[in-house]
Amino acid sequence: MAKFDVVNMSGVKVSEIELSDAVFGITPNEKAVHIAVVNFLANQRQGTQNTKIRKEVSGGGKKPWRQKGTGHARQGSTRAPQ
Repeated sequence: MAKFDVVNMSGVKVSEIELSDAVFGITPNEKAVHIAVVNFLANQRQGTQNTKIRKEVSGGGKKPWRQKGTGHARQGSTRAPQ
């Protein structure tokens, strides 16, 4: 059993406590600690990311001109890069 001092907010020793070696006398599993820390930090993020839906993107869903007979290249929407 390991003995540790208990101190108050001003740093004065108040008492002494014994901690069990079965709980605190182990070697930590570094991978498990890493996974726990990464999970904690990921859950602290605000999570305000967003992707635009079909009505929010620029350009419509209608074809700018018909497929054949205009002499233009085929275009599916006004969002095409040409």
